[in-house]
Amino acid sequence: MINNDELYEKLKKGRFLLAGPCAIESEDLVMQVANEVKKISEDLGITYIFKSSFDKANRTSLSSFRGPGLEEGLRILEKVKKEFELPIVTDIHEPAQAKSVAEVADILQIPAFLCRQTDLLVAAAKTDKIINIKKAQFLDGKDMFYPTQKVKESGNDKIMLTERGTMLGLGRLVVDFTQIVDMKEFGYPVIMDVTHSTQRPGGGATSGGNPHYAPYIAKAAAAVGVDGFFIEVHPDPSCALSDGSNMLSISSFNSLIKVL
Repeated sequence: MINNDELYEKLKKGRFLLAGPCAIESEDLVMQVANEVKKISEDLGITYIFKSSFDKANRTSLSSFRGPGLEEGLRILEKVKKEFELPIVTDIHEPAQAKSVAEVADILQIPAFLCRQTDLLVAAAKTDKIINIKKAQFLDGKDMFYPTQKVKESGNDKIMLTERGTMLGLGRLVVDFTQIVDMKEFGYPVIMDVTHSTQRPGGGATSGGNPHYAPYIAKAAAAVGVDGFFIEVHPDPSCALSDGSNMLSISSFNSLIKVL
């Protein structure tokens, strides 16, 4: 396993993939997805970082599935890391989580709605891990300069930015691909979140979505020079406990990633 600085230099040079199930539903499911996506990535020569969340803290409903929590979630992610020799990316929601998550994860991800939270960004930066900041649905790409500066001025320049769509009125996301162009001007790797960009927020206790659009979004992002792709993958999205309406099945993912 390469160290964090070497991983970041590698990610700066070419196409890479962050992929896995939205939330850690079970150890068996996580291991299955990691195994299958790793095989696909290796066959295509793609740098692969495994993604899943130990806690989905921003769900619509109090009764929504959130994940196994910090301790159990990190245990499972560490098993994935060791068994498959994969780097790990996962979300943090509170500054107090940064230090313990950094003991396992190679990349700390800042959720879109929290990308302006100063204490969260500073705590993440101080771990010296790679920080992936997701662009808020209400921000212009050029305004992501300020979250990056909070991390950089806290002593960490290993930054990535992720485009995940912009709110158009109520309940609809659109992708403005000029946002990718604008964020690339900061000099950091820029990622296209292919699956969350197909979401339909609100409209009930869970967000809707249409993964049919995912290949079109991914190919358009590739055309404007995105550096990496974020794709949530599940063996059977119709049975997923979180974000099933916009995740890709493993077979759909396989078809898409070959084209990309």
